[in-house]
Amino acid sequence: MTSSAAAVHETVSVTITQRAPHGGVLGLLPELEADALGLFTRLAREYGDLVRLRLGLTRTVLISHPRLVEEVLVTRNADFRKNIGARRLGSVLGNGLLLSEGEFWLRQRRLMQPAFHRLRLAQMGTTMASIAAGVLDTWRAGETREMQAEMTEVTLRIAARTLFGTDVAEDVARIRAASLTMTGHFRSRLFTLLILLPDGVPTPGNRRYQRALRDLDALVYRVIGERRHGTDDDQDLLGMLLAARDDDGQGMTDRQLRDEVMTLLLAGHDTTALALTWALVLLAQHPDAADALGAEVDRVLAGRLPGSADIPELHYAGAVITETLRLYPSAWAIGRETLHDTHIGGQPISRGTNVLTSPWVLHRDPRFFDEPDEFRPERWTDGLATRLPRFAYVPFGGGQRVCIGSSFAQMEAVLVLATIAQRFCWALAQPERPVIPLPVVTLRPREPVPMKLSAR
Repeated sequence: MTSSAAAVHETVSVTITQRAPHGGVLGLLPELEADALGLFTRLAREYGDLVRLRLGLTRTVLISHPRLVEEVLVTRNADFRKNIGARRLGSVLGNGLLLSEGEFWLRQRRLMQPAFHRLRLAQMGTTMASIAAGVLDTWRAGETREMQAEMTEVTLRIAARTLFGTDVAEDVARIRAASLTMTGHFRSRLFTLLILLPDGVPTPGNRRYQRALRDLDALVYRVIGERRHGTDDDQDLLGMLLAARDDDGQGMTDRQLRDEVMTLLLAGHDTTALALTWALVLLAQHPDAADALGAEVDRVLAGRLPGSADIPELHYAGAVITETLRLYPSAWAIGRETLHDTHIGGQPISRGTNVLTSPWVLHRDPRFFDEPDEFRPERWTDGLATRLPRFAYVPFGGGQRVCIGSSFAQMEAVLVLATIAQRFCWALAQPERPVIPLPVVTLRPREPVPMKLSAR
């Protein structure tokens, strides 16, 4: 992109019309349930950057311009809280960093920030690559593997090791089973009026969910108890959280630790597994990009396992992950609810309004990205990130609530991808069948993603 094109991108005006889409008795909720990504894209393209709509009983505003997103996440962030879709996760994530608000959130963020210092993260790079290599040791050229499950296995093991300091297979299996049950639970409720049904109502689905939650709670509290009364180890994330103290010398209670651990464990492993799955899909569909990745890995690593020190040299691998998160952002929607009457883009927004923005829509906006639907990792190798308007690219959110684990996740994704590219080539087992995204809490493939492996 030329510098003049970049300047144009910076000055793209906000488009606000007074037109609004019509819906039936439930507003646009049925269309949201059928095709949320298509609905949000259509609304933004047809009605502008601020669209008023109704989803069931909820007044909603969809915003689709970086300036409006910045207004909600930064300029007027005190006017908003997490919306009902996010708060629905509270039964599992509790009052962890993803969902907490106000002064409590600020205290927790300050307590946790040192655990994600770049020097701490750098120490984890070798562990990440080593765990990935261990999973790859079970792969064989000529076989077919379901890649979403494989990437989940890798990231779960990394999460267990870096968070708990353990790689016990039994614990990983319990986390995996509970996570699958919880994902199915929220998937069944997200775009329906069932989102209003409390988890405590004894339906069959709620009972399955509660069993999974109790099992995961027992595991997390057991590990916290063992670590409180065992040998101190501040080399893993849990050890750092146990050692953290606020200005008054107070640490976290077991309940606070449980909520933060649950957030890091579940939200962390799932989003990275999905980013890696989509990266493998896109590379399988673009052999030239896969060849470029392989050439870079061979040149930089020369056959050894990657580590955090290699990240600056793995330019193309990083660009692949960045471009993957542009096209398939794990957090495909960001929601807030107004705490009182306010304004966005000069437009009045009443108290209790659900305000949504979709990174899926923002990241595919032709005003900011040339050929926005094309997979082109090289777009990020010439400084595009520095020329984009703030909040045009928000795979990890933005403002003070930007994901605390974003650097961890990006490093993990690059190192795992490089480790795979060292040893294998892969191809879609059913290339004629499109890999369709399913927007639930995160953006996942609708169907399994089997891939054929071959040795490099």
